[in-house]
Formats: sequence, C-alpha cells, structure tokens
Amino acid sequence: MLHFDADTEETILELIDLKAELRQGKGKTHARAVRKNNAVPAVLYGANTEPIKLSVDVSDLGKIIRENGSSGVFLKLKAAGDKKPARTVVLKEVQMDTFDLEYLHVDFHEIDMSETLTVSVPVEAVGEAKGVVEGGMVQVIRRELDVVCRPADVPEVIEIDVTALEIGDSVHVNELDLGEDVEIPYEVEFTILTIVPPTSEEEEEVDEEGVVEDAEAAGEAEEATEEQGAGE
Repeated sequence: MLHFDADTEETILELIDLKAELRQGKGKTHARAVRKNNAVPAVLYGANTEPIKLSVDVSDLGKIIRENGSSGVFLKLKAAGDKKPARTVVLKEVQMDTFDLEYLHVDFHEIDMSETLTVSVPVEAVGEAKGVVEGGMVQVIRRELDVVCRPADVPEVIEIDVTALEIGDSVHVNELDLGEDVEIPYEVEFTILTIVPPTSEEEEEVDEEGVVEDAEAAGEAEEATEEQGAGE
C-alpha cells in the first residue's frame, strides 16, 4: 500500500508485516504435515537470493489476502532463524485447493527497491458512462493488468474514467497512460473494457411470442395434414 508523506512530499511504500519459520523437509508428506499444524509451506526466492523454504501461519496469511488480495502485496517478511532480520518481498503466487478452500503453497519474491519488477494491478471503472445512462452496461474484460515499475511506483489500482463513453465505445491498452514511471507491457492491442448495449425485454418477448406462434402454426399444419391423410 502506498501513502503520501506530507513532511517529505514523497510517496512511501507501506510494507505489511508477516512472520515465518524456516523449514527443512520436502515432499508431499512434509507439506501435509506443515498444513496439519495450521501453517502453509512457502518458498522465498529472488535474483540474488538462494531459495529458502519457509512456513507461514495460515491465519496470518489468510488475513493479509482477505484485506489486500493475493497479487502485488508487499511484505516485510521476518523468518525465525534467518540470517537477515527482515526481507522486503512481494507475494508472487498462492496455490489453493479450490475444493477444500485450503492454502497449499505460497511463493515470495525478494525485491530490490531500486529495481523494476512486474506486478498485477486491478482495473476499476470510475464514473457513470453516457452509455450506462442510455441503458447500456460497463463490461470489464481485463480485471487485472501487469505493470513494470519500481516497488514504490506500483499503483494500488488502475482507474479508467468511463464518463464520456457511449454504447459501443471501448478502451484499449494502448490508450492508458500511467506516467513515465509505470509501463504496461503488451505486444497485442487488446480491449480492457467496453460499453455493451442493453438487452431489450421487448425484443425477448417478441422472440418468445414468435416461437409460440410458430409452434402453434406448425401444430395446426400437422393436424391438417393428418386430417387430409385420414380423408384419403
């Protein structure tokens, strides 16, 4: 999370504290044992960091994800027994068992505050579009976008003002400008959101009536054919 310091007139990256434990075991049996102790197996890695196996408390991790999501979350990770008292990391990946809603594994990436990294940032439409006033609807196609920047420049959300958009209008990735410090990498120009036309209830009713009328007409034709055949 970012906040503006009025005294220094600088934007400061706030780190969320998370405690961890070093672990030595490996394999599925070890991972299951960790999860039985209300913890989640994790690994810490980075460009200049040898992979370190960790475990984090499941309730601590769950609270962070509920309040901040699971992408682009910056943490001050303190692992008992680690040679460093604390590490600045980003929550890179969370694996879940969607059936049991259980955290299976977590990846942390140690970062250098002076170097750029790629982070997924949520997209949010702001304002009331002209097309919505006319009965249309905002359809967000890309709910997250990857950005490349330094940790302190990562936006919490990418806001797109849709006020001037009419039905049929769209916003494409090449139209976004997040400033010189934040880059959105893309090779293909894709649509982020669009204003779709309303679904007409009258048209649906007409279609349904037409189907009924067609069915009745078909039934009458079939009865006439049967009567004609019986007369012959």
